[in-house]
Amino acid sequence: MARRRLTPPNPAPLTEEKDTIPAGIETKSMFPMGVARTVSRPPIAQVAGEASALSALEDLTAEMARARAEGRIVQRIALDDIAVDHLMRDRMTVDGEEMEGLVASIRARGQQVPVEVLDRGEGAVPRYGLISGWRRVFALRETGAETALAILRAPATAAEAYVAMVEENEIRADISFYERARVVVKALEQGVYPDPKSALQGLFGNVSRAKRSKIKSFMTIVSALDGALRFPAAISEKAGLDLVRRIEAEPDLTARLTARLTEEAPHTPGAELAILAARPEPATPAPARIEAEAHYDPATRTIRISGAGVDEALLAALRRWLAAR
Repeated sequence: MARRRLTPPNPAPLTEEKDTIPAGIETKSMFPMGVARTVSRPPIAQVAGEASALSALEDLTAEMARARAEGRIVQRIALDDIAVDHLMRDRMTVDGEEMEGLVASIRARGQQVPVEVLDRGEGAVPRYGLISGWRRVFALRETGAETALAILRAPATAAEAYVAMVEENEIRADISFYERARVVVKALEQGVYPDPKSALQGLFGNVSRAKRSKIKSFMTIVSALDGALRFPAAISEKAGLDLVRRIEAEPDLTARLTARLTEEAPHTPGAELAILAARPEPATPAPARIEAEAHYDPATRTIRISGAGVDEALLAALRRWLAAR
């Protein structure tokens, strides 16, 4: 069987094939360092992306500012930066057992309800004024805490700040009529309201008319005895209304009570209430004038007494007088 001759391959086709590689195909020889070129984005796309990100950041910043201004953000504020006396408080005393319970709760579970503060402005020391949360601030200090969870409020007027304080305490705390009346009087003294009616309506507009009337009555006690009383929160509704009637009926009662409270300085609520409730002892009536005439006869050395007032009682009185000489 004859053998066919095998001819050497023609190199031309390989050369032609190498030269005809499509221009769009990437090969290793195109990237000596082995790293592909980065395809740059069109300038308009990059600008649009950056503008969108900046707009989103501005929207978020504006929303955070609105939330902070509207009191929707809870933040931590140093206790030393909170002025608890920024407003005249309506609470004058704190029950020891209640405070112990609040301190124990904060130690066990932390602060559950934030306090409310307002920003007093750059340069103010302390920077923030307390609106509500007086007990929580003192309980936090008792636990050794250095900061408090707080909501920053921005009341438009001082009246709004007082209303916020009063409304929270009406819900959360047992405030006496005297304490309610006192915050009305102090708000008037500070010029927050122009007259008692506006103050009562503004601060206690959400309570019944009868309750506002009682608060108004207690304002008489506050105006008369605020500086002299040591335990005013202990004055009950009944005792207070009775005292108001007496103050209005007896012009000199305020001076007499102030003098006695200052002199005796009662150390307990009961002792102070006893002074307020005491009635002055009725004055002892002067003895009736005896209608009688006395005549002395030096010759007989006798005294003769005669008249309508001469009777057995007078004779007995004279005998006692003579026996005592």
